[in-house]
Amino acid sequence: RHPLATFFHLFFRVSAIVTYLFCDWFSNSFVACFVTILLLLSFDFWSVKNVTGRLLVGLRWWNQIDEDGKSHWVFEAKKVSTVAASSEVEARIFWLGLIICPVIWTVFFFSTLFSLKLKWLALVIAGISLQTANLYGYIHCKLGGQKSISRTTFVAAD
Repeated sequence: RHPLATFFHLFFRVSAIVTYLFCDWFSNSFVACFVTILLLLSFDFWSVKNVTGRLLVGLRWWNQIDEDGKSHWVFEAKKVSTVAASSEVEARIFWLGLIICPVIWTVFFFSTLFSLKLKWLALVIAGISLQTANLYGYIHCKLGGQKSISRTTFVAAD
């Protein structure tokens, strides 16, 4: 069990969303709100990509550049027995957080667009991009991981 990883999996995501919703109430500075939310989104991206995905569901992904300068996406899944040892509740929390938050940022995108608050549009697009990148990576890990019994690295070249 990994209660600390589960907490931080949701903490940065929820904090970014709550800060986006209520930042105008606490601060009149657009720059301070923008930077705070962007930092929370960045912390979320890093923690989900490098820590919580590995601990909660046994999946990991990254991008590496080979000697020729070509970019390769690497998707990795641990053995099924190792993943089964982790809590099913933690896995559900991981996947629900991974799926629901990009949907919320997409709602924010249309809300921002239709209310003509265009200065917030770049931040909302950053939120969608960072959270969708994690979702994309972990879906590929999950799909590739189901084909594997042992620890395997899956490489997809661009």
